[in-house]
Amino acid sequence: MDLTRKTCIPCSEKTPPLSEDRAKELAREVPGWTLDFGEPRLWREYKFPDFVSAMKFVDKVADIAEKEGHHPDIHIHYDQVKLVLWTHAIGGLSENDFIVAAKINKLKAARAA
Repeated sequence: MDLTRKTCIPCSEKTPPLSEDRAKELAREVPGWTLDFGEPRLWREYKFPDFVSAMKFVDKVADIAEKEGHHPDIHIHYDQVKLVLWTHAIGGLSENDFIVAAKINKLKAARAA
């Protein structure tokens, strides 16, 4: 399944979060991302040569997030960026999180930490 061809669908508080099995299945489609079921969250860290490069990457992530209507938590520490995805409306993971992660993976500027 190519998650990059999908579009995020708004969730409501009545939408059930993904099961752990389904989340693990989708995680195989987004290499480099880590599942944390204790939270539950999907996250990835990136390292850049400098602050400006990190911010250019964040701008590209913001463009994806706005287009999809699904926004990651973004943590910036000078040349490092940590992205955390989860669906706030349901308090867990939805397919939207994996769609956005897949689209972020396609960014050429993305370099894993």
